[in-house]
Amino acid sequence: MSPWTSFITALTLLLYSVITINVGRARTKYKVAPPQMTGDPNFERVLRVQQNTLEQVILFLPGLWLFSFYVNSLWGAIIGGIWLVGRIVYAWGYYQAAEKRMIGFGISIISGSVLLLGSLIGIILTLVKS
Repeated sequence: MSPWTSFITALTLLLYSVITINVGRARTKYKVAPPQMTGDPNFERVLRVQQNTLEQVILFLPGLWLFSFYVNSLWGAIIGGIWLVGRIVYAWGYYQAAEKRMIGFGISIISGSVLLLGSLIGIILTLVKS
């Protein structure tokens, strides 16, 4: 297995950690005490970035590793890097305004889907060959 797949995984976890820290900072800035999940719209956008990223990570990481194992680890890491860029663009845009999130969302959805579908094809081809 390529160390690049591990590197993308570590960067994904780092990104998620930063996004989670941003929620804590937004709670303080906008005075939204736990367990509240609503309040200032600026806080809610920061929280949505974290929640949506968590939802995407659950699909992304297995897709990344399966693609890297069954298809190609370097291409898996490259597509995974594109997914990471998409998540950063998504977060940066959403922090500013909800309508600015779509480009990053599209990048991450498309790249994540390529990993998932590619891994399925790779797995099926491996099963057919055995």
